[in-house]
Amino acid sequence: MLHSHLTTLHAVSLVVQTFRDEALLQGSGISTADLGRADSRITTRQEMQVCANAVARRRDIGLELGRRMHVSSYGMLGYALLSSATLGDALRLALRYPALLGTLFRLRLVEEGERVWFSASDYHEEPELAAFNAEFCLVSLKVICDDLLGKPLPLLAARFAHGEPDYRQQYGETFTCPLHFDAVDNAFAFDRNWLEQPLPLADQVTHGTMSERCRQLNLEFTGRQAWLGRIRQLLADQLGAPRGWRAWRGK
Repeated sequence: MLHSHLTTLHAVSLVVQTFRDEALLQGSGISTADLGRADSRITTRQEMQVCANAVARRRDIGLELGRRMHVSSYGMLGYALLSSATLGDALRLALRYPALLGTLFRLRLVEEGERVWFSASDYHEEPELAAFNAEFCLVSLKVICDDLLGKPLPLLAARFAHGEPDYRQQYGETFTCPLHFDAVDNAFAFDRNWLEQPLPLADQVTHGTMSERCRQLNLEFTGRQAWLGRIRQLLADQLGAPRGWRAWRGK
């Protein structure tokens, strides 16, 4: 079941702009007026409904959407990443705030000898959207790296947990490296030396300010889910208690 924490309208707006069709909002509870409000918040469930509508029209749309998700699409997090000292600092900061990235995966940097894998794993949402979400996630992460460096990050390999699609050739626009499918996770690899690469827009003061704002915003985005989780746990504890104990607690 999809955990509905809060997120922004960036991805939804991008879908509507790409297709030039507001009918893609159908069933999501998002109105056209919402798209014009910079401070609007929606749930990930609403976002995925719009994405499902898009995939129904074009199965390969995740690749295009990912290529259009530049670091500026992530608001304050984007500024925090751009002002980081090195690429490694920026990526580790991004890992601290997956809700601000809007990802449905567990993101990790996995060191393997002289290479590092930027991994997206543990997807447990709608199976029919698994390939879309993996493509959207990995392509957008690669775009973020390129934006941060001001040039393309050379890749050593890329792998995907889903099977090889019939539009495989389209992967080459982003992943100019050996590709593997039916893998254990979704990931791309690069030389570990890139983690120490200084970023051209690094600024210590801006970075400190934006990092604190990200921490506060992350609480806003994840607080609702934490509250729901606490309610579920209390209900589970109550239902699991012996009948006499539940009656006594209710007095």
